[in-house]
Amino acid sequence: MPKYKIIGKSIPRIDTPQKATGEALYTADIKIPKMLVGKVLHSPYPHAIIKNIDTSKAEKLPGVKAVVTRDDTFGEKWGVFKYTRDHQLIASDKVRFIGEEVAAVAAIDEETAIEAINLIKVDYQPLPAIFDAEESIKDGAPLIHNDFKNNINIHVKIEVGNVEKGFAESYLVSEERFTSNGETYGMLENYAVVANYRSDGILELWIPNASPHTKAKALSNLLHMPLNKVIVRRPAIGGAFGGRSDIFPLDFITSLLSIKSKRAVKIVYSREESMTCTRQVHDMVMNVKTGVSKDGEIIAQDIKVIMDGGGYSSTGPIAASVPFLVWEETYRLPNVRLNSYRVYTNKPIRGMYRCHGRAFLGGLGMQLDMIANKLNIDPVEIRLRNALKKGEYQATKSKIFSCGLSDAIKRASKKSKWGSKRGKLPAYQGIGMGANGMMCGFPMGIRGGSSCFVKFNEDGYPTIITGVVDNGQGNYHAMVQIASEVLGVPTDEIHIVAADTEVTTLDVGAYSQAAVLVGGNAVKKACEDARKQIVKLASEILKCSTKELDISDKVVFSKKDPALKLPLHAVVRKGLIEDRHIMGRGHYMPEVSNDREWVKNPIGQQATTFSFGANIMEVKIDRYTGNVNIVEATGFQDCGYPINRKGVEGQYEGSVASGGVSTILEEHLWDNGQMLNPDFLEYKIPTSLDVPDKIYADVVITNDPKGPFGAKEAGLFGSMNGFQAVGNAVFDAIGVWIKDFPITPDKVLKEITQKNR
Repeated sequence: MPKYKIIGKSIPRIDTPQKATGEALYTADIKIPKMLVGKVLHSPYPHAIIKNIDTSKAEKLPGVKAVVTRDDTFGEKWGVFKYTRDHQLIASDKVRFIGEEVAAVAAIDEETAIEAINLIKVDYQPLPAIFDAEESIKDGAPLIHNDFKNNINIHVKIEVGNVEKGFAESYLVSEERFTSNGETYGMLENYAVVANYRSDGILELWIPNASPHTKAKALSNLLHMPLNKVIVRRPAIGGAFGGRSDIFPLDFITSLLSIKSKRAVKIVYSREESMTCTRQVHDMVMNVKTGVSKDGEIIAQDIKVIMDGGGYSSTGPIAASVPFLVWEETYRLPNVRLNSYRVYTNKPIRGMYRCHGRAFLGGLGMQLDMIANKLNIDPVEIRLRNALKKGEYQATKSKIFSCGLSDAIKRASKKSKWGSKRGKLPAYQGIGMGANGMMCGFPMGIRGGSSCFVKFNEDGYPTIITGVVDNGQGNYHAMVQIASEVLGVPTDEIHIVAADTEVTTLDVGAYSQAAVLVGGNAVKKACEDARKQIVKLASEILKCSTKELDISDKVVFSKKDPALKLPLHAVVRKGLIEDRHIMGRGHYMPEVSNDREWVKNPIGQQATTFSFGANIMEVKIDRYTGNVNIVEATGFQDCGYPINRKGVEGQYEGSVASGGVSTILEEHLWDNGQMLNPDFLEYKIPTSLDVPDKIYADVVITNDPKGPFGAKEAGLFGSMNGFQAVGNAVFDAIGVWIKDFPITPDKVLKEITQKNR
């Protein structure tokens, strides 16, 4: 086991005091002199042609400083990839969902802005609309985008081996259908944007985001501005969960209003707007056919999934691929076929989510238990027989460089007392397991890498400058802890400048589970570079070999003769005098197959490395109401080597809520494209009262060769496999598989009632 001074320790996070005292500034807290208030006009129709927009009365209203519509854009469309650019961020020819942004105003106060919005008149011609993905894909359905046949936005097809031969050779073949309703992200921070177009032609933005450089580049393209004149600043961010990964119309609209008015503009979406007009989670329908050997080894699998993508592409190919990638990162799939369809409907736009794929991953994990049940094999054992191991390759040819999946499954089952509970608990109590892998960074071109600078001030206190983003995961503290280990400076004496596109270089951001692996490697290399400079300079002053010097508590000393030492600030000052400034530089690019592409070529190394985890949930069901309570959760994760152990534990605790409790609570309700529960009164997110009292989290140490200090992604396993753990636990409790998510009381009670008749 490695011996580190700082890495692996549960050190309090550097951002805790600001958040605990309320000093942290979120976007809605930003105030700029003469700042205007913006409001947005949304479509009342799910599908309609925009025949005319009359803004004349709004423009004449005293106090209104700017009005923007489709006429104020350059006609550019947004999409993550060139082939998915289908979204003009102010509706142009027609609207495609209720809530789509059609016009906006900026005024001296909120009351004036609201009055102005009500004065804008839009002439719509309603069109036939469609709200079900399975219906949308059929011949004759209304086309939402004319150039996409059958409303198929993205079709990801993967085929490995000989699937039909595999089924013919299987001992048992199982076919199942799983469905899930869409979810919201549930960030407590309403979406907000502050844009400030300065007299020098610089556009400053404060936006909740997961990747500031991605935001800046997109807005540069959309606004026809040089990239160095679009600056995305760093506010505190009130949650993300995948829902801050995209470019939103509000980013673009607020920028347009600021440019047109030549004043700072702030728009804060209401809760209803935040839940309707940013991003949501895909509804899914999955049909899966799985063939196994007599001892439960997967021989063949055929998966067809239809995902409701809403009105536009968003992260289309990525969203259509990730659930399968997580599955193939977990188990051997010698013969497998995937047909994943992301389909347009007249619902709001769906994007990425850290719990992506209740029907997909939840269904596959539940079907594995179904098969184990038919073969009289313990669910733990069937997972161990199929689990990938170090040195093996996934179906699409990614190599596994470190893997603690089997250890995680074994340790979680032992800790949870699986053997004495599965099938043996009292009536209406059950226990279930889920397991999965998780990619750590995937191909994102030039924005897939990270670089870092570290500078030393004359008093010996360092500043690290990195593009890494922290949406609450603890990424900033992880970077500081890495720097502290390398530089020998206490964490509370290191300053971090992060996520500001004016001063930081490219970084992937808090996206694709890459912060610790990619950003952390860049920080480590930059600090190692600075350390070499410090040790070299100190060796000249102390007249000794660089090999015998070490740094601890801001002192450079000889390991042979500890009395031979120098304070760090003395070395730094000596460097300044001799024009040898201590400035470290580091960069890191994920080791992936750059020719791998989500649709055209989904083969090759899709990530530098992979994390793994096993998650066990224990439930208790009220037989009279059908209410499901999760009473205990146990999670073990192979995160390589934890940078901050307490931080890893906290990530799992959050995952128990987002990936576990959400399975029994969260769903959107609709009426002809109108969301009926766009608030936290009717949309049920987990509270502290819903989270189990007993949560146990631990790690499996594998010391990944690619990660900084052996570290890799942490926390996501609990979200991604919580669905299957809960679904399997419900079966153990009532003896019925509920294959439609969420597993709400009405569905449970129906099954209990039918079974007891």
